[in-house]
Amino acid sequence: MLSPAQCRAARALIAWSKRDLSAASETAKATIAGFEAGELSPDARTLQHIKRALEDAGVLFIAENGGGAGVRLAKPASASIDTNETETVQYEEYLKNDAPPGAGG
Repeated sequence: MLSPAQCRAARALIAWSKRDLSAASETAKATIAGFEAGELSPDARTLQHIKRALEDAGVLFIAENGGGAGVRLAKPASASIDTNETETVQYEEYLKNDAPPGAGG
């Protein structure tokens, strides 16, 4: 689900302190510190809260796939492509009909 190393790496990617993660996940800072140090195994619900807070902040978790589990940043929303096909955009240079009659255009 979430390893201590993934948690530490995820916080580093988004420059969050343990306090930041504590506030975002509503988990005690001591719980996060103990988990990341490998001294504590929080219950599944607590780990889910921690993971969800990190995902909401832009972290993607990479599952174990032979190369080891990991983390990376999601692409920023501004990098996405607008795929709204319900909106028609007309550019001025295409508004005039310059095709000969019968061209089928």
